[in-house]
Order: sequence, then structure tokens, then C-alpha cells
Amino acid sequence: MHCISMQDRHQNVAVGKIVCVARNYAEHARELGNPVPDSAVLFIKPAGTIVADGGTVLIPSYSSDCHHEIELAVLIGRTGKAIAEAEALDFVAGFGVALDLTLRDVQAGLKAKGLPWEIAKAFDTSCPLSAFVPAAAVADPQRLRLRLLVNGEVRQEGTTADMLRPVARLISEASTYFTLEAGDILLTGTPSGVGPIRNGDRLEATIEGVGTLRVDVRQC
Repeated sequence: MHCISMQDRHQNVAVGKIVCVARNYAEHARELGNPVPDSAVLFIKPAGTIVADGGTVLIPSYSSDCHHEIELAVLIGRTGKAIAEAEALDFVAGFGVALDLTLRDVQAGLKAKGLPWEIAKAFDTSCPLSAFVPAAAVADPQRLRLRLLVNGEVRQEGTTADMLRPVARLISEASTYFTLEAGDILLTGTPSGVGPIRNGDRLEATIEGVGTLRVDVRQC
């Protein structure tokens, strides 16, 4: 069982599933040549993909093009199914900083064959994740600035105001397909500026008012 920590509460939370959304920022969809979707594009990462702050990302030997994607992470605090958007934020226990790492070469190869691309998104160590701040510490999850540094250089900058589907709508839509349970995590998409990471890189992801996540990179 994988656990993550909640700041200010001195407790660990057992993680269930990690529900992720693709193409939730228009500019990111465009930079990869993808159409802006009419509905949320969802996929799952298992809890075992999590790497804590200060940990190491391991790029598997079968990939030579692993990309970074900074994302706001949402910790679900209680069980819900078909949650109304107006009530969705009541189900949030906390917010954190995440990296959704993608094996872009593997993903492209699978897409070209019309195959699922889970192995490009859900490989071991593909979800670096910070501790979570309580939901009450974030006044508005749609007014947060995101910034990712690679070896001290800015790679991604953006704001959650640019999400195509805000946090409440994502929770509502995801809960249409999956029952969301306490300990589940929702990753909310990434702004433009994604790019490759290499052996020896140092990543520092910050979301204003939420926290900072730092990990190192090693190629297997």
C-alpha cells in the first residue's frame, strides 16, 4: 500500500488510484498537434508510480524520450459517484504538486498502431508527487501559478485559470466513469512547454500556495 502525507495534519493517507486527464490546456494540446477534446480524456496511473519529494525518477531502458508535465494534484477526501459539479470541491481533501511523466516515443508508437498507451504513462516512478496542503489552504484552485525548472532553467510556466475543464468539472466528469474514493488522486493536466528530461537532470516543480516538488532523473 502506498501512502502520501498531508501537511499540517501529521498523517499519512493511503493512495487508491490516480486519475489523470490529458489535453486540459489548449496550448499544450496544440503544441503536440492534438485536437482540443470535446470531453475529458482520462487515464489511470497505479499508486506504485508515485515518487516522493527528494526521490529519483527512473527512465526505463526502452525509452529515450521522456517528457515532463507539471500538474496540480487533487486529493479526494470522501467517496462519491456522479458528483454534481456544484458540490465537487466539497469532496477535496487537499492539493499538491505532481509531475505526469510521459515516454513520448513509446506513446507515439502505440498511438500509431491504435493501441492503448498506458505503458507510456504508468511506468514505475512516472508520478512524482509532493505532500498535500489541506483544501482550506487554497482559496481558489483556478487561480494558481505553475512553474517547472529543469537544472535551474524555466521550462513550463502557466496558470490553472487556463484549464479547459476546471477542477470541479473534472471531479464531476471523472466520477461519472469511476467511483472516486478517499485517497484517490486527480491530476488536472499540464500547460504548454513540455519537453525531454535526461539522465542527471534535476527537476523543481512549484505551484504557488501549494508547494514545491524536487526530484532527480536517472536513465536505466
